[in-house]
Amino acid sequence: MPNEANFLDITLLGKEYRVACPPAEQEALLAAVAYVDGKMHDIAEKTKSNIAERIAVMAALNIAHELLAGRQERVGGDQSGEAESGAEGLDIGAVRRRISDMEAQLEAVLKPQEQLF
Repeated sequence: MPNEANFLDITLLGKEYRVACPPAEQEALLAAVAYVDGKMHDIAEKTKSNIAERIAVMAALNIAHELLAGRQERVGGDQSGEAESGAEGLDIGAVRRRISDMEAQLEAVLKPQEQLF
C-alpha cells in the first residue's frame, strides 16, 4: 500500500485499531494513545466494567472535563460568583454539571448490562 506510512496501528484497552496519521504526527498520537489507554484502564479497574463502549465514553468525558478545567485555570477563576466561562465563552460550571449528569445516566443504563457478562 503506497500510503502505509500514513497509518499507525494502535492498541486501546487491548483492542487494536488502525488510524490515519501523518508520519510527522506519529509521536504525538502515540503519546495520546498512551494517555487514553491509561484512562480507560483506570476506569475499567475502578468501575469493574468490561464494556468497552462504556469505558470509552467515560474516558472521553473525563478527558473533556480535564481539558475544560485546564482552560478555566488558564483563563483564571471567576471571583465574582458569576458563571464560569472558558476561552470560547463556555459556561464551565454548566459543562461540568452536564458531564456529571451524563456519567450518572450512563451508570444507570449500563449497570444492568454488566451483570450479563
